Amino acid sequence: MRKTILSIFVLLASLSATSQVNTDRVMMIGKNALYFEDYVLAIQYFNSVITAKPYLADPYYYRGMAKFMLDDFKGAEEDCSLCLERNPYYTAAYQLRGAARQNQDKFEGAAADYQRSLEFIPEDRLTLVNMAIVNVELKQYDTAEKFFEVLMRRYPDYTPGYLTRSQMHLERQDTLKAMDDLNKAIEIDSYNAQSFAARGLLHFQQKDYNKALADLDEAIRLDPYFEGNYINRGLVKYNLNDLRGAMADYDRVIESDENNLIARFNRGLLRAQVADNNRAIKDFDKVLELEPSNSIAYLNRAILQRETGDTQGALSYLNVVLEKHPDFFTGYYMRSELKRQLNDLRGAEQDYNLARAEEAKARKGSSLKEPASKTESDQPESKDTREQTDEDIQKFNLLVVADKKSEEKTKYQRQSRGKVQNINAPVEPEPEFVLTYYEGTFEVRRPVYFSQTLQSANRNMELEWALKITNYEVPLNEIQIQAHFRSIDRYTQRIRNATSDTRLYFGRAMDYLLVQDYENALIDISRIIEIDPGFVMAYFARAVIRSKQMEIERLEKDDAPRSSSATDNSRSMVSAETDKFAADKLAKLSDVPTQSLKYDAIMRDYETITRLQPDFQFAYYNRATLYELEKNHQAAITDYTKAIELEPQFAEAYFNRGLVRLAVGETEAGLDDLRKSGELGIVQAYSIIKRMQ
Repeated sequence: MRKTILSIFVLLASLSATSQVNTDRVMMIGKNALYFEDYVLAIQYFNSVITAKPYLADPYYYRGMAKFMLDDFKGAEEDCSLCLERNPYYTAAYQLRGAARQNQDKFEGAAADYQRSLEFIPEDRLTLVNMAIVNVELKQYDTAEKFFEVLMRRYPDYTPGYLTRSQMHLERQDTLKAMDDLNKAIEIDSYNAQSFAARGLLHFQQKDYNKALADLDEAIRLDPYFEGNYINRGLVKYNLNDLRGAMADYDRVIESDENNLIARFNRGLLRAQVADNNRAIKDFDKVLELEPSNSIAYLNRAILQRETGDTQGALSYLNVVLEKHPDFFTGYYMRSELKRQLNDLRGAEQDYNLARAEEAKARKGSSLKEPASKTESDQPESKDTREQTDEDIQKFNLLVVADKKSEEKTKYQRQSRGKVQNINAPVEPEPEFVLTYYEGTFEVRRPVYFSQTLQSANRNMELEWALKITNYEVPLNEIQIQAHFRSIDRYTQRIRNATSDTRLYFGRAMDYLLVQDYENALIDISRIIEIDPGFVMAYFARAVIRSKQMEIERLEKDDAPRSSSATDNSRSMVSAETDKFAADKLAKLSDVPTQSLKYDAIMRDYETITRLQPDFQFAYYNRATLYELEKNHQAAITDYTKAIELEPQFAEAYFNRGLVRLAVGETEAGLDDLRKSGELGIVQAYSIIKRMQ
């Protein structure tokens, strides 16, 4: 980290480190990195500003935001405190520090921060929600209710407010009010999977299994990728005596996540019930591999070992259980029987007496409603469940529900751009393709696109790294950051001796681009075009850089600081009508100032590329995404179509063209495009198709 900070100062060595202009510029670059999720890089830029001007509040706040997004909640809290020491009226810092404290279970401190924030912005929606939740955590339900009342009065159609209040009612054992809130949430937004999942779980707890199944079916239809709903639907099916269906749901979860502990545990129990003991053992082996301290899994493993005739193995597993739970009398009865089978009669008698003594204590303490069977408690007598956090060894034979820790009904909302776990993430077009040296990998493999233009650029420019064109960028790690700053220094030295070498300018521009210094990148790219007006890849790089700047403009247009405790999850998953659904999704992009000078300049660059290199498919694709911004749907369709003609396996072009076609009412053609994109690896296409049919 220290070396990287020094590298930044080397980069800025030609500038005055204390200059107001230069620190403003470094702050801007740091915000660029923060916006594009390069959190480690962002922290280092903010470090530079803090070193130069430690009296400024802004860099501490933004560094705290970067740390928050890296789950360094203590570091985020400390930076917010430093920010507030310098500016006690920095509202966003109170919000962010409150969220950081909330993550650390410092609820009283979080409440104080949220209260301070509300003094400045009394009706801020996210702060009201978080303030209510903090008071619920503190068991101050009457106070929480008051904040909910303010929230609902000011924002009567805010679905997350009803969902959150329903959880408070459940904690107070008021299922009627909880159900009323969930019904209201669904009435407001019938396309929110979380609402159906929460109501389904409440129906399940009330043993109304048919209604629970209907709600969980709908939740899965709306969001087929959240595993907790499959786990809970499996429990519902189990209670409806649909063992095959329950097993299928657990199989579905394990296929997508072989390390899902709840699905493994539950499937192990179901397999044991149908005497599929060997495969049940494999499931519990996996559970113990993932969680070696899980004594309940050890007990079930011991029972299965006994069933398969491995008496010695069962004894060894049972010893682990009784060491952790010395008052578990059922275990002593079981061990007594195992020892008797191994001809250890004295040990068997000792365990039997110990079991009776522990059972008597349990009866005396009224800890059990009914005496457990001594040897026949291997299979569930009832269809109760336990939560994952419940480690009561007496519940060893109960299936596990995806409980509050496992569900994504988050205690508070937080900004999590690009994070998959956000189950209410809106359906958005695939992003533009950019130039980089690094790209991520998709869970489902997508086609690899060949470009003669890219191949020629890599062959002719002899850069230190191979150029890639991707729409899945990944943030740089510290080693990569250091490498690119050193590369900038090397290119700078070489350019002094070769001021007309476009390859050197391009290499340095790529380094600047990767460390989010867009102004310097643009200077180098523009110099290339001055020297060689036919340099196609330079036009593409310049269009990409300007597009990134335009994204930043969109962020800054909303003059509110990015703190918050979080992201607004209240948007509908889809609208009631097909045309409106797609139109609403595309309309969200209209915040970009499409008539800006940058927009016009980007369009000119793509027009130049298509004239100089008419078979460069990425130029047509990116230009189509720009047409979407200004709602020029027919032009977007034309360019996506051209991109597909040049690259018939262009999954992202099919996906985006499908959304545009839905927006203009070409429903069947749009669904066909989405089906093709799904076939080519864009899995979210299937979710949209299900909703549209």
